[in-house]
Amino acid sequence: MAGPSSRNATFAIRLNKAAFTFSAAHFITYAGDVCEPLHGHNYRVAIEADGVLDENAYVLDFIATRDALSAITTELDHRMLLPTGHPLIGVEEATGPLGGDELVVTFGDRRWVFPKGECVRLPVTNTTAELLARWIGERLLVALAERGETPPTRLVVEVDECDGQVGVCRLGRS
Repeated sequence: MAGPSSRNATFAIRLNKAAFTFSAAHFITYAGDVCEPLHGHNYRVAIEADGVLDENAYVLDFIATRDALSAITTELDHRMLLPTGHPLIGVEEATGPLGGDELVVTFGDRRWVFPKGECVRLPVTNTTAELLARWIGERLLVALAERGETPPTRLVVEVDECDGQVGVCRLGRS
């Protein structure tokens, strides 16, 4: 019988904490040219990272990963999420009547005006849970690299927008 050291093993970490919850407003488009009403969610993010063990026997440092992911979700908390890559949604900067910076958002004959500081412009075509998961995952990989972490071989990001309604993105090294 082979000993434990001769068996193949893979490793991963999973983080799913209340600290990765954020509340935000958004709207999405569907069926080509239909835009749903503005609404909000209490989003919850979880990640799983696969990889090889480093010199400390970590896939990723839990604390560094937790802090980086928490910083990303904090950026989204209590904000209006706006897609900047949608061909039918316009997002333009303007100065409001009282001098404040605003974002004017248009879709067909609909128009919204938001305080600029309360919005997050995302380089996505739609603010779906799936594309939010990809954006969060890409930001997390950059943040971990900046902290000197070895990138995982695969990162799975889940964005739960409605208690069990989850968008998932899997990012792997090429």
